[in-house]
Amino acid sequence: MSSEKEFISESEEQTKKFAADFARSLKAGDVVCLEGDLGAGKTHFVKGMVTAFGIEESDVQSPTFTLINEYPGSIPLYHFDCYRMESVHEAIEIGAEEYFYGEGVSVIEWPERIRDIIPAEAVWITITSLAPTKRKFVIQQKGT
Repeated sequence: MSSEKEFISESEEQTKKFAADFARSLKAGDVVCLEGDLGAGKTHFVKGMVTAFGIEESDVQSPTFTLINEYPGSIPLYHFDCYRMESVHEAIEIGAEEYFYGEGVSVIEWPERIRDIIPAEAVWITITSLAPTKRKFVIQQKGT
């Protein structure tokens, strides 16, 4: 079974508030996949998410060069950026699957690059830029 919801954000602040509200429904072991072009707002979404776990928004940086950033909070958040990954094997080598089934919430930017190892029950959020600060979020939960 699949469910889908949509949200339109008019600003970065609305995006962050929506993300924080969304994150409050998550639990350890959940995986959230963020799809969208460069500059679509994926990292701003993560900045909103972390606040739900008592993590400072200012702690969040795009993990483009480190691949994974870990943020300790009431629930740890594991922030992946797979943009520079060449293959699924790179994700396996850094232990991605251990994070997916671990004690925190995993958030993955550019998840299509490692689709083969993402759990079937992951939540997929597609972000589309509609205007300079306006974004459309489509949230799909498959496998439920």
